[in-house]
Amino acid sequence: MKKSALPVLPQLLVQSLGFFFYLLFISPLQTYAQETPVSPAPKSDQIATSASRKAEHRFWDSTNIWLFAGTGASRALDYSSTLNMRRRGRQEILLNNDVVDNHAAFAAIEVAGTGVSIGAAYIFHRTGHHKLERWTSIIHINATTVGAVHNYSLQTAHPPPTATP
Repeated sequence: MKKSALPVLPQLLVQSLGFFFYLLFISPLQTYAQETPVSPAPKSDQIATSASRKAEHRFWDSTNIWLFAGTGASRALDYSSTLNMRRRGRQEILLNNDVVDNHAAFAAIEVAGTGVSIGAAYIFHRTGHHKLERWTSIIHINATTVGAVHNYSLQTAHPPPTATP
């Protein structure tokens, strides 16, 4: 009997989500525990402040622009793959079929998803979690692209034959 590769995708999604939550909650705690406390010297306080500002990056730097463009492109790929899947007779799992069939509403949901990703990255940027800022977009791009590839790899649903009287 031929084993299908389809059950591997949910496992991959669960593993990706587990890794994301590990990065989000556990990894920052470990990095804080590994930092050595530094006692500030009175004269080097101004030097340390200016050095830390130089070490920080601007939110709209070239790396983030490329990551946000990748997020938007992966959401556009998800949009087209989901519509293709619906045209081939498959049912949408995460959203209602009526929402997906309303192209304007579905496009608005995809744009909102991109906006939420950029907003989460901005929150991480403002709180000083610059690695999480980058990983938010990276994980979003990967998860959305895996979903789009999965949509394109589904077989076309054939309607049951109807009996003619």
